[in-house]
Amino acid sequence: MVLPTSPDRRLRQIRTLSAMNAVQGRRVQVIDPEGGRLGATLDESLASHIAAIKRFADVARPQFSTALSLVWTKSFPMVVPPDRADGLGIILLNSKVDTHFSFTNTLGMVSAGQVRGIEIARETYPKACWIIALHHHIIEYPWAAKALSERIGTALINGNWFLRSLKPLVGRAILMHGHRHIDWIGACAGLPIVSAPSPVMEVTNEKPTAFYIHTLAIGAGGQLELLPPERIVVDGDPND
Repeated sequence: MVLPTSPDRRLRQIRTLSAMNAVQGRRVQVIDPEGGRLGATLDESLASHIAAIKRFADVARPQFSTALSLVWTKSFPMVVPPDRADGLGIILLNSKVDTHFSFTNTLGMVSAGQVRGIEIARETYPKACWIIALHHHIIEYPWAAKALSERIGTALINGNWFLRSLKPLVGRAILMHGHRHIDWIGACAGLPIVSAPSPVMEVTNEKPTAFYIHTLAIGAGGQLELLPPERIVVDGDPND
C-alpha cells in the first residue's frame, strides 16, 4: 500500500519520465491542448522542471512535489509524428490509474484528456496511420477465464468507451499492448489489437520462449495492414 502522503508514486513517475526523456525525449512531442496542436518535444517540456525534479529526487518530501503534480499528466500522450502527411506515426498512452493501494495498482484507464490528444494528432495528420501503444489490455479476451485473478485489473475499466472514441481511426490504426503478455492477435470494432508475449514473464530459464517482429503495410484504399509476424524463438538453457 502507498499512502496518499507518500512520495513514492511521484518518485516513480519522475524516474520513469527521466528514463523516457533520455531515450526518446527529442523525438516525441507532447500535446498542446490549449492550442489544439502538437506541442514541444518531451525534452523541451521538461526543461523548466528539471530543477524541481532534481530537488524532489534528492529530498523526496511531499511538499516539494506540488510543482510536479501535473508534469506526469501533461506528458501524455507522447506522439512520434509521421515523417510525411500520409506516413506512420506512433501515439504512446499512459493507461495506469493513479491509486494508493496495491490491489488497484494494476487498474487501467485512458483519460479523456489523452483521447483528446489522439484526436488532435488525427486532425493534424488526417491522412496518416498510427500505432497506438499502451500498457493495459483494451478489452477482455474472448474466452473464459480460468481464475478471477485473470480478469481483475487486466483490461481497461473504460475500454469500451475508448474503442468507441477510436472509430474515426478504423482502418488507419493498430493497438499494441502488454500487461499480462498473452500471446494474442485479434480485432475489435474494426481495430487490430496486438498483445505482446513476453520472453521473461511466467517462464523458467530452461524453457524456450518467443517474441514477434511485426511488419505493417498500406493496402488498398490507404488501409493500414498488419502482415503475418515473424516469430523469434529464444532457446532455453537446459542446464539452468
